[in-house]
Amino acid sequence: MHPARDDGQEPDEETALLSQSRAEGKVPEQAVTPLPKLQIFILLLLQLAEPITSQCIYPFINQLVSELDITGGDEKKVGYYAGLIESIFFATEAMFVLQWSQVSDHIGRKPVLLTGTGGLCLSMICFGLSKTYWTLVVSRCLVGMLNGNVGVIKSMMGELTDSTNMAQGFSLMPVVWSVGATVGPFIGGTLAKPHDRWPGVFSGPFWIKYPYFLPCATSAAFTTFIFIIAVIFLKETVHTPSQKNTGASVSREDTDCVQLEAFTKPATLRSLMVRPVLLSVANYGCLALLDIAYRAIQPLFFSTPIEYGGLGLNPAAIGLILGAFGLMNGSFQALFFSRVVHRWGPKRVLMTGMASFVPIFAIFPVINLLARTRGTTPLIWCVVALQLAISVVMDMTYGCVFMFVTSSAPNKRSLGATNGIGQLVASIVRTIGPASATSLFAVSLERNWLGGFAVYGILILLACLLFLVSLPLPRHPWKHDESQ
Repeated sequence: MHPARDDGQEPDEETALLSQSRAEGKVPEQAVTPLPKLQIFILLLLQLAEPITSQCIYPFINQLVSELDITGGDEKKVGYYAGLIESIFFATEAMFVLQWSQVSDHIGRKPVLLTGTGGLCLSMICFGLSKTYWTLVVSRCLVGMLNGNVGVIKSMMGELTDSTNMAQGFSLMPVVWSVGATVGPFIGGTLAKPHDRWPGVFSGPFWIKYPYFLPCATSAAFTTFIFIIAVIFLKETVHTPSQKNTGASVSREDTDCVQLEAFTKPATLRSLMVRPVLLSVANYGCLALLDIAYRAIQPLFFSTPIEYGGLGLNPAAIGLILGAFGLMNGSFQALFFSRVVHRWGPKRVLMTGMASFVPIFAIFPVINLLARTRGTTPLIWCVVALQLAISVVMDMTYGCVFMFVTSSAPNKRSLGATNGIGQLVASIVRTIGPASATSLFAVSLERNWLGGFAVYGILILLACLLFLVSLPLPRHPWKHDESQ
């Protein structure tokens, strides 16, 4: 980041972070600072571990719950118990993510990131060895309790970038998530029940007793590899009091583009309750709520029979669609996100992404009506492709909202707490969002509200209301005079 102001004035608790990196004189256009490639690469590896470990269970979780015989033979209850396992992570994360983010402001980012990565590994091993429903629940609670990485990674990304390359740095995060969201289910679906697929290699009683241990162990092994890489090569970006007193400094990349702020006291939670932080976090929460509702309804719509308001696709077709979206989304974010933000500005891109939820939800009933009247014709797939393309535009909103949340921090020592508040809000809405959206989907069909399409009307109305939250945002991440 750029050095502090020459007049020695300390930023107050309402001063946005990016104001510290702007010179007092007006410069027409700043040169783009090169990214510290090695450190950001390690940071993205740490992020990659999360979608791989969290989503590798999705292909087999329903079958695992069914085999545990906790439903009493009622297959209709499998979704309820499986959904609880999937949601419990967000619930426990909401309880602990803010604390971990605050801890990282005091002891540094690296210890917290290593603890979270170790928690991912331990949780996956426990999950693979679980033989009862409640041990599955405990293992998911464990990862939510130990893993505060999601907020800390964003804080560290903010410390490794400045106002000239922040969009470039944050554009890589959705790409990595898309890769993990593709690789994770592939590991889970391919390596589950290896004694059936490769009996010559996995014929022992262990693999019969624990048929889902191999995908869990594989993701845990990958996480362990990332843990070792981070231990050796990841550099701390937070000055602790001991480092300041001993004169210790953080090693820099050859580009020497990362300059750390002098030691300052982290802000209290009360001091973070200011307009820049609250407005940025509110937009993050609105985005997370609409997005998780969309992600919950999308596979449900694809699998529901046409006569009941869906598209009636089999799991293979659904996997192909979601995989194609992951590839398309990751490629677009990597190639065009920073260019689009540089051209149009983060606020315009964010508002466009929030507005895109309206056509995304509106396309669902269009697809079903076309399927009822014309069958699964090429026109259907064109409309599905259109919805996925709009979803790619929507996903750019995440990079923009991360920029606003990070830049709203009063100072670098408060980055962890600021991102922790944002992640806390996102975790809460992601805990209640899926069940609310899918229940609304079911009730709309059961009671035939608006021909079974009432769920989409309600979500469109919600999207329009939440879009208004983005209007007060500044055109660019927070400046000094805009944060007062």
